[in-house]
Amino acid sequence: MERGKDDIGHHLMAAGLPHHRAIVALDIEQSTRRPDPVKAELRRTMYELFDTALCSAGIQRRHRDRFVDRGDGILALIRPVHRAPKAILLNQAIPALSRLLADYNAGLPRASRTQRMLRVRVVVHAGEVAYDANGCFGEALDVAFRLLDAARVKRALREAADPLVLVISGDIHSTVVRHGYDGIDDQAFQPLVRVHVAGRRYPGWIHLAEHLTRHQVTQIASYRRPA
Repeated sequence: MERGKDDIGHHLMAAGLPHHRAIVALDIEQSTRRPDPVKAELRRTMYELFDTALCSAGIQRRHRDRFVDRGDGILALIRPVHRAPKAILLNQAIPALSRLLADYNAGLPRASRTQRMLRVRVVVHAGEVAYDANGCFGEALDVAFRLLDAARVKRALREAADPLVLVISGDIHSTVVRHGYDGIDDQAFQPLVRVHVAGRRYPGWIHLAEHLTRHQVTQIASYRRPA
């Protein structure tokens, strides 16, 4: 049965047809400011913690494509299987990753904590992903990366006490978050990002920590640097 599914996938890929995927990407804060040995440590830790967080939510390696390396980040493409619904990413996997990051940072020696601190931006999106012999591509990925790299998302992480800031696409908000599934607080997401891809505007919703004040939300919302 599994071979049959793989054969179908190969035929679709050969025909240039896209596959639907949940898209999760993350990026290390201020990676370019670290010396290479520290970057190597952060990359290794990032992979380990991300894989652990997904597995803790029941999203095993067989449920996803192989991680795509992005230097100071990772792209994960989750297959549309019943054991990996998008809500699980938001109410289990991402919170688990945040806790793992906090524990890792807390365990760092005080003398090197600033240089070796691991903080990340995370985006969750979903859409059609195309594949060829060299990897994956498509507009859905363009949207995800544009949201991940938006200036407002970077600023939100700089101002956050937590080691992780999450931004979701408008599609994820409308199909998952706004319905208030168990463990997902729709009031914690604010539409603070707008990005443009292929002449279209895409909204992004940033998850804000409970302790963030209304004044800070207003400051982020009024931040005018281009995304």
